[in-house]
Amino acid sequence: MTQAFDIVILGGGMGGYIAAIRAAQLGKTVAVVERDKLGGTCLHRGCIPSKALLRSAEVYATMQESERFGIEAASVQLNFPKVQSRKTGIVEQMHKGVQYLMKKHNIQVFYGNGRIIGPSIFSPRSGSISVEQADGEIITLVPDKLIIATGSRPRTLPGLTIDGIHILNSDDALQMEQLPESMIIIGGGVIGMEWASMLNDFGVKVTVVEYAPRLLPTEDADVSKEMERLLKKRGVQIFTDAAVLAETVKIESGQANLEVERKGERRALQADKVLVCVGRQANIEGIGLENTDVKLAGGVIRVNENLQTAEAHIYAIGDCIGGLQLAHVAGHEGIQAVEHASGQKPHHQEAHQVPRCIYTRPEAASIGWTEAQAVEQGHEVKVGKFPYSVLGKALVQGEQDGFVKVIADKSTNDILGVHMIGAHVTDYISEAALAQLLNATAWEVGQTIHPHPTLSEALGEAMLAVDGRAINM
Repeated sequence: MTQAFDIVILGGGMGGYIAAIRAAQLGKTVAVVERDKLGGTCLHRGCIPSKALLRSAEVYATMQESERFGIEAASVQLNFPKVQSRKTGIVEQMHKGVQYLMKKHNIQVFYGNGRIIGPSIFSPRSGSISVEQADGEIITLVPDKLIIATGSRPRTLPGLTIDGIHILNSDDALQMEQLPESMIIIGGGVIGMEWASMLNDFGVKVTVVEYAPRLLPTEDADVSKEMERLLKKRGVQIFTDAAVLAETVKIESGQANLEVERKGERRALQADKVLVCVGRQANIEGIGLENTDVKLAGGVIRVNENLQTAEAHIYAIGDCIGGLQLAHVAGHEGIQAVEHASGQKPHHQEAHQVPRCIYTRPEAASIGWTEAQAVEQGHEVKVGKFPYSVLGKALVQGEQDGFVKVIADKSTNDILGVHMIGAHVTDYISEAALAQLLNATAWEVGQTIHPHPTLSEALGEAMLAVDGRAINM
């Protein structure tokens, strides 16, 4: 069977289904090809389930400290199966929501393995999709424009085999039926930090091993330093500038054993489980790219600023093109690709204008250049910083750790970067994102009245602090 569409999207993750909805809004006939479940990694194996677990961990940790708030809660117990059940319920509810959106917008969803085919009797150019469904039936979809949105999967280290029992990736960890007593986390990036914070709050003994000289190596150095300080304060053991010796990884008597090398010295570590969080790799195998002129570079699909591949009618978005592998980036790119494919002139967002969020306790969020990057770009900078410790709402909530840091150009006053660590900073980083989009100055944001008492006051004060005008410090 063969069907023709204006736009076919290979992959029904966040980038894919958002692209499909935008295409339908523009009056296009749309099909999505998905081999698993709509929502992809973000909904089923990433953003949503991990944040559900993080929320339960936060509540548990807060209840453990309830006496600080004048509340005596005796015998607080963690029921991890119920934690997992709550997570599953949230995912299922959102999955139904995505399915509803497909029906609402008359988007056809084809479940099965999709593969790009070359020129054929159906089309004189590559880009048609052959879909092998579960019952063995093969359907051919012929699009005017194709969008590849196949996402990514967890990466591992050479010589380190993921067995799903003792050596886990993030997908495996989300399915744990019970918590281990101890966990070694390899990787101190965003995913590693979220798991370290969560597991620590659940009472697991956590050790983090990071190859770079500091945790969160892509974030501002001040945020990295504060994150390390706070995690160590909570009892997390951290080794930075340390390499895991893969050949030393052994499972003995139900325990994972390995050695790390740091500054020429080797140290043995042991835990119930090891969680590997060393980034993600694009899903580009087995989708028929060899039948096209699409080019690859560094293990990802190469695209231009309009998200077109070497074949102009084939677009690619999200994790499979590298860059910032974030769900909201994939969604934005999906809209951009559809609008360009429809003859519009969509807004192109530079990578440094994308907000980045880390859902640890406390949270971290940032946008723009770090202080070091701004200097490398040739800017003479001025910096404003405001601590949570003097913020009324933070004290009321008992969450006074952290700060907001603003980096501005000394001559133009343009905001170059905003970096925050503290309670709920992911909820108001969007104000900084809007400021960057509108090319606002720190003075302009500082003049905005921030309601009192709120945590967002810290952003307004940090903006004023750029010129030494902060009021409450």
